[in-house]
Amino acid sequence: MKWIYGKHDWKIFERGLENCYLMTNGLGGFSSLTVTGAAARGDHAFLMACTEAPNHRFNMIQRLEEELDVGNNICILSSQEFQDGSRQDGRRYLSEFSCEDTAVWRFHANGVEIEKEAAMRQDENTIAVRWQIENHTRNLVRFSVTPWMRFAEKGKDIKERQRFRVGRTQEKHPIYGRGVRTDSRGLSLLCFTNGEAENIPEKEQAYYYAYDACDGRKESGKARANQRVVYSVGAGGKGTLEILYTADAGKTAGDPGWKMLSAGDVIEEEKKRRRALADKAGFASETASFLVRSADQFLARRESTGGRTILAGYPFFEDWGRDTMIALPGVCLSTGRYEEAESILRTFARYEKEGLMPNLFPEGKNEPMYNTVDASLLFINCVYLYFCRTGKEAFVREMYPVMKRIIRCYGKGTAYGIHEEPSGLLAAGKDLDQVTWMDVRAGDVLPTPRHGCPVEVNAYWYNAVRIMEELAPLCEEDADIYAEKAERIKNAFNRYFWMEDRHCLKDVVSGTEADVQIRCNQVWAASMPFTMLDEERERQMLDTVFEKLYTPYGLRTLAPDDPQFHPVYEGEMYARDMAYHQGTVWTYPLGAYYLARLKVSHYSAGAKEQVKKQLEVLESALREGCAGQLPEIYDGENPASSKGCFAQAWSVGELLRVYEALERRQENGV
Repeated sequence: MKWIYGKHDWKIFERGLENCYLMTNGLGGFSSLTVTGAAARGDHAFLMACTEAPNHRFNMIQRLEEELDVGNNICILSSQEFQDGSRQDGRRYLSEFSCEDTAVWRFHANGVEIEKEAAMRQDENTIAVRWQIENHTRNLVRFSVTPWMRFAEKGKDIKERQRFRVGRTQEKHPIYGRGVRTDSRGLSLLCFTNGEAENIPEKEQAYYYAYDACDGRKESGKARANQRVVYSVGAGGKGTLEILYTADAGKTAGDPGWKMLSAGDVIEEEKKRRRALADKAGFASETASFLVRSADQFLARRESTGGRTILAGYPFFEDWGRDTMIALPGVCLSTGRYEEAESILRTFARYEKEGLMPNLFPEGKNEPMYNTVDASLLFINCVYLYFCRTGKEAFVREMYPVMKRIIRCYGKGTAYGIHEEPSGLLAAGKDLDQVTWMDVRAGDVLPTPRHGCPVEVNAYWYNAVRIMEELAPLCEEDADIYAEKAERIKNAFNRYFWMEDRHCLKDVVSGTEADVQIRCNQVWAASMPFTMLDEERERQMLDTVFEKLYTPYGLRTLAPDDPQFHPVYEGEMYARDMAYHQGTVWTYPLGAYYLARLKVSHYSAGAKEQVKKQLEVLESALREGCAGQLPEIYDGENPASSKGCFAQAWSVGELLRVYEALERRQENGV
């Protein structure tokens, strides 16, 4: 499946900023600009390198400026909005942008046709670009590429007194020969090309970031240029300019196993790799097959633990425990990435502490942060789902002591107010704790206080206990203790959570007004492998969710008729935090909703057909915001355009699980 954009998508300059592309390198580094090649955010970059996977990221090249000279008739092919209000408007020459396994642009200007293609190499901070130029004129064509560089940490600007040193590389590329090396602030960028590299007087540009300005983020930033690459094509001729940019100077100098490929080889290598991922997953649906490629972009190395991890979202988020455990079943298991799943689960097991899983992993000498109640319970679920796929009993036995410790510590009580109530329900949170996915803190305000017994946490709690009952015999342990515990939880859940008059579940049992708010968290009470409601109650609950919360792009976090409903997510951080879970549409709960619908309908042909039809709108969602990706959120009242992270791991993962359920459901919906 190829995502194709044309001139109607950038018929005015602002429209060209609406959509972007994303390429990643498996380290946490990435390349992402708008489809017209502009930086509309401070975190947009043509080359965002990662020096220590996955979160030590540096904006090396913010964008490329491309200039075409046809017989002294000069046109700029690149687009950018500047702080002073001026613009480069190269979109006028851009005929097409497409994204499948690489990013491709097609330009037509003054009788010259140019196809530009770019790809990142995996496990390297290297990006390859090639321009195939056809000169249909009777003039000599000179084409130049200028990299605008920052050499600044992600989210930060170039420093006032920052200096850039430019020289020739000591290393010789086997095809391109010596390149250009740029050093600044302890970072190095190498450029190898078959074009003519030239030094130019250093100059600076100040950019305006329209998509940061509307969110109250820093709306401007700077970049500098001191070099360019020039390539000429004779009258009526054809030619191909290739450039490799790499921030891995250490590899080129000292790693004998490092192979310097041509730009064309890097591009073809990445195409082959991504197609192999889709083939391995084996989906019949074209959309699902592309989501497999999208899921791959969130997997990365984590140097501090020596394992793999899942980045929560681009361009803002790092890897978090809760997000990882929610995303893992779709991102890893539905795609057949079992080795990665095993690596991630082993890493989490190693860092378990008093029953808790890290919500934020250590960086440098920092200790992990454990402020999450659900990650541990979802860890147990992930181990079970992994076992259902692979049948690896030895892995279950390896993980079982950790799983057992989680249940024991949660039962007797651990940090963040997590404890089992006399009823059997699980309670969590105190003071200003933020321990569920729907908790957010704005200063000393908790817009969605959920201290008490949250509905989805208790769904996870029951599911985890039933999993322990299921797996106990494999580990030579008596399952009866877990069976009795699960029955007690089930009885209490039905007694305390079910609202007969509203035909749905309370969001939390806390004795506050928040209890009876209609929120999307209840869908997990019907979608987990082991659930507590009878079929009729599940059906009623899902009907209420559809009536109050469902949109084709995600579920609302709060019913529109609630006095606290916020229809729009916008403005500075405080305003956004106050709206974040007060009606804002989130894509990822849609996965649990569809899985529950299919389960309640016994995976009937009619139910599958209905879900397939409802999923069709995702093709338009995959084309909006970030090509081939699903976002974090939309506005609550009218979810017309994506907001927050333009690419979110759990959104992709959870929808992949739905496609898998439609094509090859297993027992218990796992």
